[in-house]
Amino acid sequence: MSTPFRHTEPLPPRSATGTVAEVYAQLALGFGIAAPSTFVVLSSAPELLAPTWALMRESLIAGAGDRTGKELVALGVSLANKCPFCVDAHTVLLHATGDHALAERLARGEAPRNEEHARVLAWGRHTRVPGAALMPYPFPRAHAPAYLGTALTFHFINRIASALLSENLLPAGAQRLRAVRSLAGRTLARTVRRPARPGTALALLDHADPGEAPAWAGGTPVGLAYAALLRAALSGADLLDTDDQDLVEDVIQDWDGAHPPLDLRGFPDRRQRPGARLALLAALAPYRITDEDVAAWRRPEHTDHCLVHLVAYGAFVAVDRIESALSAQIIHQSL
Repeated sequence: MSTPFRHTEPLPPRSATGTVAEVYAQLALGFGIAAPSTFVVLSSAPELLAPTWALMRESLIAGAGDRTGKELVALGVSLANKCPFCVDAHTVLLHATGDHALAERLARGEAPRNEEHARVLAWGRHTRVPGAALMPYPFPRAHAPAYLGTALTFHFINRIASALLSENLLPAGAQRLRAVRSLAGRTLARTVRRPARPGTALALLDHADPGEAPAWAGGTPVGLAYAALLRAALSGADLLDTDDQDLVEDVIQDWDGAHPPLDLRGFPDRRQRPGARLALLAALAPYRITDEDVAAWRRPEHTDHCLVHLVAYGAFVAVDRIESALSAQIIHQSL
């Protein structure tokens, strides 16, 4: 039987216990899908799974602002990151909001007719470029924590999905059929349109040392979820030696948002520095991670838990670069 998972073999959701089972329960209630593969693939690392769900829930689902607008941000981010799995997912979710014509225009590669929708979509796409002019916002300033949190959520989830999942949202690529997209969206409509109380997912987080919430979150639950995910994801640096960590972080510090060339010139050789190569691919072009890249890094002690953490580390170094540039822009605008 075909599986959506690449490079890892997550346990079946029915066997979940503890935090993983609690996340699945919240997903079923708040997202309408009990165990979407974007979260199942993180299940070998509950300490990553819980804050990833918390950040998505508290921004996209329970955060302030229009759900259609936030779905457009998520879609724009996914287009910029070349993540077809997530592009298809958010097209289906636009159907769930009731915006069927908009969803289908975007599925055909056409621009939204509504100028406000077009601006929000473009804003989401531009967030891939650290330092891009993202202000003034194309949404109310009061809604910024949820919109910014949504963008940063999907910069992370896109990279996880592209690295560790196949491109198909549904078996055999069924989501490419308009009738299937529409039907899938309609099955989620009741959940998507249901109001969600902010803060529910925070109970899943490790509160021993949640980290400092970023200023842009404005004291909302989005900030605590972001801080928890940052802390969990960056802990994956421990899988690399100091030289490899420095290489990854130096490359990302100089990154301008571009996708790497086809020949991947400048990337570490998989035979010499396989861990650094995997982390940098996860950050810049996770869709380019191959079986050979993973095999070159794998050792008997490298479990699925380790691989998920290494990919999450690379992914979040890129997210942190985007967030840092955005925070600097916000501070500059406020002076």
